Amino acid sequence: MTSFFLNGKSVKVDEDPSTPLLWVLRDTLGLTGTKFGCGMALCGACTVHLDGKAIRSCVAQLSRVEGKRVITIEGLSVNLSHPLQRAWIEVDVPQCGYCQSGQIMSAAVLLRENPKPTDMDIDEAMSGNICRCGTYTRIRRAIHRAAEMAAETRKP
Repeated sequence: MTSFFLNGKSVKVDEDPSTPLLWVLRDTLGLTGTKFGCGMALCGACTVHLDGKAIRSCVAQLSRVEGKRVITIEGLSVNLSHPLQRAWIEVDVPQCGYCQSGQIMSAAVLLRENPKPTDMDIDEAMSGNICRCGTYTRIRRAIHRAAEMAAETRKP
């Protein structure tokens, strides 16, 4: 039995500890927002947060999350109120949308660590996330917009 916190709730799963976290999230726990892209940690579609760090869940064994906190796209906010989700909608980022949950999860770590990123900061932080539709310009614009939204909510 593996116990961890998923999107703020304690969960226990009875799966082989070597099973990739991605499959536990999708198949065992029914959270399908995290996507399978390449299975080799190269595309970023499976990005989730593990104790606040962006990781590739396709190569992270279940044993790695024992006692830790995992956040998926479903846990970023319950009502699309996170600045990144709002900005993604406002800027109309997705084309096919497949990579977008991983893009947003990577961007969330970036903005938490750097609330006012430059284009270069964004390009560097997002370089491990592939968008086959090529929406990189809109992704960058949405990250800047989310940073603005977050700054507005921090003002007294």
